[in-house]
Amino acid sequence: MGSLTSKKVAMIIAPRNFRDEEYFQPKVVLQAEGAMIDTIADTKEEEATGMKGGKAKIDKTLDKAKAVDYGAVVFVGGSGAAKYFTNQKAISLAKEAVEANKVVGAICIAPSILANAGVLEGKKATCFSSEKQKLQKTGAQVQDKPVVVDGKIITASGPEAAMDFGRELVKALS
Repeated sequence: MGSLTSKKVAMIIAPRNFRDEEYFQPKVVLQAEGAMIDTIADTKEEEATGMKGGKAKIDKTLDKAKAVDYGAVVFVGGSGAAKYFTNQKAISLAKEAVEANKVVGAICIAPSILANAGVLEGKKATCFSSEKQKLQKTGAQVQDKPVVVDGKIITASGPEAAMDFGRELVKALS
């Protein structure tokens, strides 16, 4: 049994075009340590489809997700994640998670969700190159690294950092 047997993790993905590696790789790392994963999306559909064709069963809709129910709230990237940049439910969930002192993760373009929620101000973070200016405008200290940990906020730059992102989430939850 892993170190996370009593921990629940919310992974928020886009119903279409989430980045497969950024969802499946951290999920495998977390599950290997015993974490329970709820896959969450803003959709009525029962399944989400990744950019590379991967399928993910949706456990819960975004409007039913509450940060207090989880040890970590993780926003997965991929081009579809842009739908959450201005989604009030996603932004509220990010704010609630930080206020409740939960582990908060975001990878690829998803750190822009955290930036728009106002939770990266004064924090070190990383993201996919297209989002750097957005993060800087909201007061984030953008680092050019694959994974950046600032307190309980963990950000990663993209699919090549997905495994390390998963390992940092495990460390933060342990």
